[in-house]
Amino acid sequence: MTPPIPSNPWRRLRGVVAVHASALAALARTRGRAVLARVRPPLGRRGFRVAAVAGVVLIGSAAFAHHLYLDRSGLPDLEPFIRFEPPTIGEVSDARGEVLIELAREYRRILEYDEIPPVVREAILAAEDKNFFSHSGIDFGAFPRVAWKTVATSVSATWRHSVAEHRLAPSVIFPQGGSTLTQQLVRGYFLRQMTAQEEGGTLIGNGLIPVAASRVIGVPATNKLSRKIEEIRLSFWLEKEMEHRFGSKARAKQEILARYASFIYMGNGRYGFSAASEYYFAKPLSSYGLADADKAALLAGITKSPREYAPSPGNVDRPRRRRNDILGLMARNGSLSAEMARRAQGTPVRLAARSKMKTEAPAVVENVFTELKTAQRDGVSVEALISGRISVQTTVDNRIQRLVNRALESGLRAYETRHPKSRGLIQGSVVVLRNADAAVLAEAGGRQVYRDRYTSYSDYNRVTDSRRQPGSVMKPIVYLAAFCHGKALDNRVADEPIAVSTGVNTPAKWINNYDSKFKGLIPVRQALAESRNAATIRLAQEVGVREILRTARELGIRTPLQPYITTALGASEVQLLELANAYRALASSVSADPHVIARVSGPSGEALFTAAASAAPLAIDAQAIAAIQEGLRSVVRLPSGTAHALAGNDFGIPVMGKTGTSSDFRDALFVGSTYGPEGVTVAVRIGYDDNRELGEKETGGRAALPIFREVVQGIYTQGLRETAPPFPPEMEQRITDYVAAAAADELEGWASEAAPALEPTLLPARLMPALALAPVLLAPPSPMLDPARSDARSKRDRQVSLPDR
Repeated sequence: MTPPIPSNPWRRLRGVVAVHASALAALARTRGRAVLARVRPPLGRRGFRVAAVAGVVLIGSAAFAHHLYLDRSGLPDLEPFIRFEPPTIGEVSDARGEVLIELAREYRRILEYDEIPPVVREAILAAEDKNFFSHSGIDFGAFPRVAWKTVATSVSATWRHSVAEHRLAPSVIFPQGGSTLTQQLVRGYFLRQMTAQEEGGTLIGNGLIPVAASRVIGVPATNKLSRKIEEIRLSFWLEKEMEHRFGSKARAKQEILARYASFIYMGNGRYGFSAASEYYFAKPLSSYGLADADKAALLAGITKSPREYAPSPGNVDRPRRRRNDILGLMARNGSLSAEMARRAQGTPVRLAARSKMKTEAPAVVENVFTELKTAQRDGVSVEALISGRISVQTTVDNRIQRLVNRALESGLRAYETRHPKSRGLIQGSVVVLRNADAAVLAEAGGRQVYRDRYTSYSDYNRVTDSRRQPGSVMKPIVYLAAFCHGKALDNRVADEPIAVSTGVNTPAKWINNYDSKFKGLIPVRQALAESRNAATIRLAQEVGVREILRTARELGIRTPLQPYITTALGASEVQLLELANAYRALASSVSADPHVIARVSGPSGEALFTAAASAAPLAIDAQAIAAIQEGLRSVVRLPSGTAHALAGNDFGIPVMGKTGTSSDFRDALFVGSTYGPEGVTVAVRIGYDDNRELGEKETGGRAALPIFREVVQGIYTQGLRETAPPFPPEMEQRITDYVAAAAADELEGWASEAAPALEPTLLPARLMPALALAPVLLAPPSPMLDPARSDARSKRDRQVSLPDR
C-alpha cells in the first residue's frame, strides 16, 4: 500500500511562524511602548533595524527548527514501513521447485541486514553516506559543502540566464548529492507523490510562500526546496521512531540500511542490490566477498543516477569510472587495502549474458494466469502474483517441458526439410497430462522462437486458444459409443461407399477412405486400427449423433460439437487440450479437469490455495472402456494399424493412441497414452496458423507421431516418470492371437465378404439421429457407384476424402 503523503510543508511552516509572531505581538501589547522606548534610544535607529531583522531571523530559525524537529502534524503511517512489504518478485515454479518464470512490477528481493555482505555495506557507505551510523538522519558535516555548491552553481546559472535574457533572471540550482541514506529512503518510500509533482513541474502547494518563492526562483527550485524541507523533517522523525521501535540506534540503523539496500532503484527495472546483482552479474549477492569489491562498488555507484551509471554493453566507461572512484573511497576509509583497491580498479566490467527467453513454458504461465482469475480465493490473483505477494507451484515438470520443446522443434524442422518453403512458418503444439488427475506435466503452445522472436506468455497458445478439426482422432469416441451400445471388437462393420447429404438441392458428398479402397465387411478392431472412414460413418449412423456428443462430453470435451454425422470423422473443431483429456480418460477410466496450479503460497510460505481434487471414476461402462483401450492398443500393434511405427523394439514402450489428419491435409495430429492412472497422455498437433494445407501425405502418422514418440521415449528412458505401466496381459494376448490369425489367413474371408446388395436410398427419418441434420446415403461396393467415377463432377466436389495414416 502506498504510504499517505504528508501535507504541504510550506503551510505548516507558515502556521508555526504565525504562532510565534502572534506571541511577540501579544508581548508588545502587554509591556507597552515604554519597553520599546527604553530599548530604542541606546540602539539608535539603524541598530534597532538590525536588531529587528535579527529578531525576525531568530524567530524564523526557531520556527524552522521547531518544524523540523518537533512538528509531528501530517506524518505518514509508520506501520507499513516497519512491516516493509514493497512489491517484490512473484515466482511460478514447477512441481520440483524449479523456477519457470519470475514476474514483477518491481523486480526486488527483500534483504535482511545480515544478508548484506560486508563488502557491499562498505561500498554503499563509501558511495553515499560514510557517516551513516553516527548521524541522526541528516549529515550536518556535509552542509557547508552542499551550501557552497548550491551558491556557486546558482550564481553561475543566474549570470548565464541574465546575460542571455538581458534582465535579472535569478536561478537557484540544487546540486545532486548530499542526501543521506535515510533521506534517499524517505524520498523514495514516503514522498513518491511529491517527487512526481516535482518531476512533472507542478507547483507543490498553493500558499503564499510557495507562490511567492516560485515567482522569484522558479517552480522547479521551489518544488525541490519544498521537498527537501519535508525530506529532512521526515528523516529526523524516521530515525527517532525506528530507534524507539527497535530499542537502540545501532539496530535502527541496521534496519534502515537493509530497507535501503532492498528498496533503491538500480536501473533496468531492478530494485535493490540483490535483484541488481542477479541482473548485471548473474551472481547472488550472498556470495560476495572481498574479491567481488569491484562488483559491489559498481552496484553502489548505480544509485546516484541509474540512467547514467547502470552498466550496459553500450555504457561501460561511466559506470567503470564511478566504480573506481568508490573503490578509492573504500581504500581511504580502510574497507580495502590500497593494493586490493588497485586490483579491483583494473578489473574489466564484465556483464552477464542475458537470454531474451523469459521462460521455457510460456503456455503454462498463461494457464496460471487463467486459473488465478477463477480461483475465487482472497489474496489469490494475477495482481498478487506480479506484486510478489504470492508464489505459484505448478504441476509441471520442467524437465519434461524441455523435452517437449526439443521434440516439437525437431518435428517441425523435419517437416521444413520436406517443405523448405514452410521454414519459419509451420507451427505446432504439444500437451502432456498425468492420467490420474489431468494435471498438466508440460505444455508447448507453439515454437519457442517464431518470426524471429522468443514466444511470450501473452502470445497465442495453440493448446487452449486454438480450435481446429481433429480429423480421425475423433473416431475412438464414436467407437466407444458403439461399444456402450453392445458392439464388440470382433463384430463386423461394412467398409462400403457411403454418401452424406449436405442440404436440400445439393449433391451428396461421398465419404472416401485414405487409400480410396473399400474392404467390405471387416472387424471393428480392423476398422479402428486402419481408420476406415466409411466404416466409422456406418457405426455413427447406428449409434446416433446425439449419443456420440454425449460420450464426448463424458470424456471432457466442453466445446460444443456440431450435431452432424461428419462430426464422427472430426469435422467439428475442438481444443487440443480437450482431445488430450479425452484420451487420458480413456486410458485411465478417470474423469478429471485439466489444471496447472498445484499450490498457491503466501509471503511466509503458507498455503492460500491448493488444487481441488476433481478426479472421479468415469461414468462409462467399464467393459466399453476396456474395449476402446484394446482397440487403441490395436492401432499400434496391428501391422496395418496407422500407428504401427510405435510397435518396434526401437521404441519399446507400451502405448495406445490414434492418428488424425483433417481434410485437405490442413492439420496432422497424434494423441496417445501409456496405460492406466499411472500413465501419461501426450497430444500433438501440427499445422499452419492460416489453415493452409500441409501437403499431400503429411498425415498424423508422418508429421505428428514422431514428436509423440520422442516425448514419450524421453519421459521413460530418462526416468522422468516411473516405468510405463503394461497393458493387461489378457488384452495383449487377444491382440497377439488376432495378429497371428490374420497372418495365418484365418481372416481371409472377413475382409472380402460381400455386403448385401442395397439400392442407393436415403435412410428413413426415424432411423436418423434427432440431431443429425445431414441424411446419409448408402450404396453397395459397386464400380458403378465408385465416387471417383460416378459422373463428370470434380472429385473434390463429389467426395469427402479424409486422409489418415
